[in-house]
Amino acid sequence: MRRSNEFAVGLAVILALALVIGGALWLSETEINQKSAKYTARFRDIGGLSVGAPVTLRGVKVGRVEQIRLAPNEWVETDFSIDRDTHLPEKPAVIASSASLFGEWAANIVPLEPLPDDPILRGMLTEAARPAGGVWPGATLPDIGQLTAQASRIAGDIADVTQRIRGAFDTTALRELRQSVKDLAAISDRLVVFANQQTNRLDRVGQRVESSSNSIANVAQTFERASQQLDAATRDGQLKDIMDNGKASSADVRAAAADLRSVMAAARSNQASLVRVIQSADSLMQKIQSGQGTIGLLATDSTLYRETTLTMRQFRELLTDIQAHPRKYLKVSVF
Repeated sequence: MRRSNEFAVGLAVILALALVIGGALWLSETEINQKSAKYTARFRDIGGLSVGAPVTLRGVKVGRVEQIRLAPNEWVETDFSIDRDTHLPEKPAVIASSASLFGEWAANIVPLEPLPDDPILRGMLTEAARPAGGVWPGATLPDIGQLTAQASRIAGDIADVTQRIRGAFDTTALRELRQSVKDLAAISDRLVVFANQQTNRLDRVGQRVESSSNSIANVAQTFERASQQLDAATRDGQLKDIMDNGKASSADVRAAAADLRSVMAAARSNQASLVRVIQSADSLMQKIQSGQGTIGLLATDSTLYRETTLTMRQFRELLTDIQAHPRKYLKVSVF
């Protein structure tokens, strides 16, 4: 009986120890067969991420955070245990973010390429991805508290802007705005009138353009007829005759030019004689103007002109009298 009690007590103690050890292993999520792999990521700030936080890939839990420690150059390194069967991206990165409204955080595995559109995350991952000896780059999203504080600041700024807008749009501003709307309506009416006037002018311009087009068409037809006539003249040989006549005229012009050149050459050779003749003529004219010689006296003395005129008058009277009384002056005798 005593041995059976001792056996029962020992069995109870063993079962209690197994239960305690099993519970500790279950709570710590320790894998006895080592079915997970260890990886390390580095961050500038891990936010609310803590040991035991889940590690997810596309929303599925694939591991947990094992250790968090400070590293040189103001980095924070985090060790993860991830199931060996997990197919990771070719270049993995880790983004720590809030998983719920109750302060729970998770580490999300994402591909490093292509980089996110968010410029803040892009800068964090680019900085952490610099040569780090196989350590994954990490970035941290702001938690709910930071977002709430930022939203509160934005709401305050919006309230300030609303107050300023409310102060700007007082009764005077509304009256001026109403007047501006009326002025805009008046301007619109004027623009309509102007558009109608311009439409009429454009119609007239269009008519003129149409008439000009008709004139151009008529000119084109005239040119076409002239081309046809020219083509007909070319076929009949008239154009060839014109060209031949032109060539003959050109030859005549060249011959006349040659004669003119010969005349000019002769004039150059007789230039001295021409100069003497001109000088003699000039001296003769000067003598005539001064009244020297017979011609000069005839040119300058009016007496000879009057006597000559009187003589001519008497000669006409004599001829008239002879015609009237021929017997007075002529006596004809046959025998």
